[in-house]
Amino acid sequence: MIRVDRRNDKACAIAEALGQHLTPDQVPEGVCVVIGGDGYLLRAIHELGSDPVYLGLNAGYMGFLLNDVHDAGAVAQDIRDGSFDVVGVPRLQMEAVRPDGSLLRGQALNDVVLQRMSGQSSHLRVVVDGVEVVKRLSCDGIIAATALGSTAYSFSAGGPACHPALRLIQLTPICPHAPRLGTITLPMSAVIDVEVHDPARRATRVVTDHIDHAAVTRVTIQDARRDVRVAWLEGRNPTANLVRKLIHP
Repeated sequence: MIRVDRRNDKACAIAEALGQHLTPDQVPEGVCVVIGGDGYLLRAIHELGSDPVYLGLNAGYMGFLLNDVHDAGAVAQDIRDGSFDVVGVPRLQMEAVRPDGSLLRGQALNDVVLQRMSGQSSHLRVVVDGVEVVKRLSCDGIIAATALGSTAYSFSAGGPACHPALRLIQLTPICPHAPRLGTITLPMSAVIDVEVHDPARRATRVVTDHIDHAAVTRVTIQDARRDVRVAWLEGRNPTANLVRKLIHP
């Protein structure tokens, strides 16, 4: 299976070059080749679920979830031969309560984000494994990220960038005012509960990997307990990738 972000000119160019060496029926069974940016890969995972192995080819800006394409012929050969490593990466499970009391659920490979919806700051109560971390956090929101997601919104909000091989949940407030809570790094076994104070005045929405689920009053975040399988082409060094794309871009 090959999926291409047709709105992305670079993705179309890579697909055309790859197509000279690889046809869809030559892609190993169960593998989904995704050509686009990180966001396009996240959408593919949202649509197709955990069954395929996702081999992403970078046509975006950062491409932390993707493989860079320097030689389309060599990449095509590696795909045909199955010359890639498959690793399992964790996802977060989100369960939330809407203002009308109904439930919603979602999953995220990168992050689950609570964000204010108006000029009013969000006031959040944060509890981890039954322990109250903060009773009322005045902020623009809070991010629960995996190690992969730590290089995205969480990094922009001041959280540290983590190596993608780590299994963790990184909890980073967005522009915290009071108290000045910093990033907390938690094990994947942690269960995070966030309650929205005064939701009528301080409406707060939840977003999973760029999918907006609108206003909520309470959110529980934990390990989804089913990894997504991502394929890295031979020679890809995740440590060098992290340094090159974040420290020395």
